[in-house]
Amino acid sequence: MRERVAEVLTLVGERWALLVVREVSLGLRRFDELEAATGASRTVLSDRLRRLTEAGVLGTRPYRLPGSRARSEYVLTEAGYDLLPLLAALSDWGERHLGATTQADVVYRHGGCGGRVTARLTCECGAQLAPRERLVAQVNR
Repeated sequence: MRERVAEVLTLVGERWALLVVREVSLGLRRFDELEAATGASRTVLSDRLRRLTEAGVLGTRPYRLPGSRARSEYVLTEAGYDLLPLLAALSDWGERHLGATTQADVVYRHGGCGGRVTARLTCECGAQLAPRERLVAQVNR
């Protein structure tokens, strides 16, 4: 039985995959926009877009600029949207633990009130937990 975390990390656990998801979530949809925003080489970006699309994290839809051939742009699927809390958690962690050495290039905010969104552990009973506070990992091996 393959470990779930290892399986997830195989898909999105490297820099370029999560940067692509972040940029698509911010509204960039086209290959050249993603290439410029992420700094990934064309080969790497093409591979990550293919892998994320095959895994169902991204979807494609056609577009055509006047005088050009039809191309595909990328959009988040439900699986892609479900990665946004992970990106918010990584940003939140970076602010707490990398401190002033780096500035967050993206801050996640609530569209309704503008407040900052942070990652929190919430039990299905509604209780909020700190990582050291009665958090038990159940191992199913």
